[in-house]
Amino acid sequence: MVSPHTPNESARDRIIMALDVESRDAALRLVDALDDDISFFKVGYQLFVAEGMSFVDELVERKKRIFLDLKMDDVGATIALAVEVVAKHDVHLLTIHGGSATARAALKGRSQANRRLPNILSLTLLTSLDSTDLEDLGVIGEHAKCKSLDEYVDWRAQQAVDAGCDGLITAGGNVERLRAKHPDTLIVTPGIRLRSDDSDDHKRPATPRRTIAHGADYLVIGRPIRDADPGKRLEVIESVANEIELGLEDRNRRRNATHQ
Repeated sequence: MVSPHTPNESARDRIIMALDVESRDAALRLVDALDDDISFFKVGYQLFVAEGMSFVDELVERKKRIFLDLKMDDVGATIALAVEVVAKHDVHLLTIHGGSATARAALKGRSQANRRLPNILSLTLLTSLDSTDLEDLGVIGEHAKCKSLDEYVDWRAQQAVDAGCDGLITAGGNVERLRAKHPDTLIVTPGIRLRSDDSDDHKRPATPRRTIAHGADYLVIGRPIRDADPGKRLEVIESVANEIELGLEDRNRRRNATHQ
């Protein structure tokens, strides 16, 4: 794994701003507005389909770090070829959403590009799904391979780590458990909400302080910043950064208590 952390990284540097908007112009308005405050941006399906890798390159030229959230899942040869292309564009993080074969193919593609980035993150479970959804799908239950949501997430995470993935993308409620099982694995958590926020379509949202305290490396935040009044966005970012600082302090206290 190549750490995406930068020297003397601040709490704000652990915030990945989700550019979940429809166009280059809309995205750049946000990037420009947050230029002095956010350095890491997520490009997901909507924006990628609209603007493609040329927009990713544009952000890289602006010295921004990029999380390309495409949740890739396809036959191995297709995954390897696609990741080989992505690896040539200085993307820091890339998501896949398949099993061991998908992970191995993604790593093969990166190797074929002769690059050390992007870090490959495997998605354990969409934050829009909960136990009821998994039971309806027959993924968990009395007669399924896994009996609970936690057991399913643990199985998916172990598959990814065993296959060589650099990290995991997982809901806040899984972080403490997965960090204990995989101390050296990069963990990125989406679905972050401030306490006063609506959880929107995330059924298992988490707060910044708790998630960082439990061991997450980065937090993906979109709506709380994007949908805030433009004059109050900096206030929201400062609030999140303060919670991250407190979370790091909580984590250090817990670590010190464990080693005493």
